[in-house]
Order: sequence, then structure tokens, then C-alpha cells
Amino acid sequence: MDITTMRIVVTLASLACFVGIWFWAFMRRNKTRFEEAAQLPFTED
Repeated sequence: MDITTMRIVVTLASLACFVGIWFWAFMRRNKTRFEEAAQLPFTED
């Protein structure tokens, strides 16, 4: 396995991770949890 093949593999793995995280972040079931987390800095103790 030469260096070019390793670069291709790492690039494709990084792209797959990015797309996976992107899909996870925009799933509807996570919307309420993210909205609650977005309001945390504004809540008072």
C-alpha cells in the first residue's frame, strides 16, 4: 500500500465521518435536545 492509497483511504474515511455526523445532527429526533442545549446559557440557577 503506497502513500497515495493511504491518503485516499483517509480522505474517504473522513468524508464518511463528516456525513455521518451531519446526518446525526439534522435528524428530527435530536431537534428538541439541541434546542434545550441551545438555551442552557440563558437559564438562571
